[in-house]
Amino acid sequence: MAKRRPPIFLSENARVVLAERYLGKNALGQVIETFDALFERVADAIAEAEPKRQRARWADAFARLLLSLRFLPNSPTLMNAGHRGGQLSACFVLPVEDRLDAIFDSLKHAALIHQSGGGTGFAFSRLRAQGSPVGHFRGVASGPVSFIRVFDAATEIIKQGGTRRGANMAVLRSDHPDILSFIDAKRDGRSILNFNLSVGATDAFMGAVTRDEPLELRDPESGRISGRPPAREIFDRVCESAWACGDPGLVFLDRMNRFNPTPFLGAMESTNPCGEQPLLPYESCNLGSLDLARYWDEGTSVDWALLREDIQVAVRFLDNVIEINEFPLAECREITLSNRKIGLGVMGFADLLIHLRVPYDSEEGRAWGERLMAFVTREARRASARLAIERGAFPSLSRSMWKRLGYPALRNATVSTVAPTGSISMIAGTSSGIEPVFSGVFFRNVLSGKRLVDVHPAARRWLGEGAGLSGAGAVHALLREKLGAVWKVAAEISVEDHIGMQAVFQRHSDSAVSKTINLPEAATVEDVREAFLRAYAAGCKGITVYRDKSRETQVLESAAAVCQRC
Repeated sequence: MAKRRPPIFLSENARVVLAERYLGKNALGQVIETFDALFERVADAIAEAEPKRQRARWADAFARLLLSLRFLPNSPTLMNAGHRGGQLSACFVLPVEDRLDAIFDSLKHAALIHQSGGGTGFAFSRLRAQGSPVGHFRGVASGPVSFIRVFDAATEIIKQGGTRRGANMAVLRSDHPDILSFIDAKRDGRSILNFNLSVGATDAFMGAVTRDEPLELRDPESGRISGRPPAREIFDRVCESAWACGDPGLVFLDRMNRFNPTPFLGAMESTNPCGEQPLLPYESCNLGSLDLARYWDEGTSVDWALLREDIQVAVRFLDNVIEINEFPLAECREITLSNRKIGLGVMGFADLLIHLRVPYDSEEGRAWGERLMAFVTREARRASARLAIERGAFPSLSRSMWKRLGYPALRNATVSTVAPTGSISMIAGTSSGIEPVFSGVFFRNVLSGKRLVDVHPAARRWLGEGAGLSGAGAVHALLREKLGAVWKVAAEISVEDHIGMQAVFQRHSDSAVSKTINLPEAATVEDVREAFLRAYAAGCKGITVYRDKSRETQVLESAAAVCQRC
């Protein structure tokens, strides 16, 4: 076996995250695993899907790729691969049917998924409206929001794999009679903290908003129309709440389902917690991301040959994850194996643009985004086609969208997505997902209340190792002086440019794109409205906005802003 490459530089924050969440511990909670051993464990476990005579070769290939930090899989794979009960997928969607026993079955299933490290998405749109009669019991229904609160309370108790709290997505259709109470459910800043909320915006709703027409609200249990409020009143309420607290976002349901690769198996009603992975009921997906910044050729381009080679290995890795995964539910195993969805994405995009000296909010920046994501998806699909020849196509292919479009056999119904990469981008020491740089120096409020100081690599590269908290207020100005328009942080990017970048990545993603439209504290409700309407017009499948300081605590805080408050 070839000698495996030693790991490259790890930041102090990466070491903290690894020790807290990923490295193996003994019964006393003491870390007993090294960084190298972590990736050796994961690589060896994922190679178990290979024929015995090829396992050593692929274990070595996987370990080399992981140790280079050019590719990292989603957190459950890093945490659980090679351990007993290895549930390796990050994303699940569970159905919530309009029966009390079914509702609590879904809650039980969510608890099992959270315990194993996964996150869950739910559509509560099938539940009858608050006040509706409940059969022969002569009672009345409490409505979807009351059950979301129950699910939230259960999530608060159960930690994912003992290392992080469960994350959830709740979707409610825009035409549900309880839509207004859903929109306002998190306005107080204290409720439903373990859920992201998204309104399931239909084409009919968005059209009615544009034309200033009424929207029919229809009870899902009886089918009766319960009201015809102006669609703009509902939309305005969404914009006001999103401005106030960051929730809800929008999921464009009809658009999402136009790209459903296996519509004969059902409609997609919800996504995973961060919105990038629309899934069928009980379906799961495992993700992985390539650090684009590590493919910079130290000139004005990208090492496309290396990127192509790594995509081939990464697709095989993610397909192997499906094969060895220990699914928490039989239903999840059945539909996941039927479609074999994987989500290869990217991180480090903003850092790559800085290397290339290209402004994020420019036509050239968007052109790079489109070129890169098109390349990733095209090469990933070619790798999936090669795997189909070697291993067989995904079982649902014959009735799928891909068959209708005349594609060759594919191993996976989807191959690409754009995830937020919060923890794994910290390990890789790179910018998250396709987000612009957040700040030169900032705080991450993570890991059970710990606050980590993060200095962007560009600050160290251009200002030296001394660039840190003591000079937080000056770092931004110094970087702007050295890099000009190339250095621009998220709050300085216009709504139009945020949406424009999301849209070019969406055009080449099989699934969806997780991106936060970061707005400054001074942003208005009208700015939120513009973002939502632009996202729909640009072809996005969903959108999340976040206005700075709209919540009492937030994951990322500019160090300069914090110091000003001190």
